[in-house]
Amino acid sequence: MGKVSASSSIDIPVAPDKALAALADYETVRPRILTGHFKEYKVVSGGQGDGTVAEWILQATESRSRNINAVVSVSGNTVTEKDSNSSLVTTYTVEPAGAGSKVTTTTEWTGAGGIGGFFEKTFAPLGLKKIQAELLSNLATELA
Repeated sequence: MGKVSASSSIDIPVAPDKALAALADYETVRPRILTGHFKEYKVVSGGQGDGTVAEWILQATESRSRNINAVVSVSGNTVTEKDSNSSLVTTYTVEPAGAGSKVTTTTEWTGAGGIGGFFEKTFAPLGLKKIQAELLSNLATELA
């Protein structure tokens, strides 16, 4: 078993504090930027930043889905979602970039062992990067 990781970034022409606030808004912004891979999204508690708990089903492929119970923490320029159901952790980091922001999302988890783990480590990040890129593009559109 080893770490599996996928990461994507985008430059957005808004101030870092505005981008960070949008990412931490699980009530209004988050539902609007989610892709079709996120099913049955709901806020369980909170909704704004630190302490928020949200649930959804991540439909990574037609046959692979994962029930996510994300506990959110916000520290500095990073929003972190830790899944209570698995080792999955997703971070959104916002940094100044020119007159705007660079937003990077990274998802990591402990992968399976053996041959299944090899295929997971090889192919899962490719699919997840596509999902991440679409979500970040939706964020850019939302903030435009």
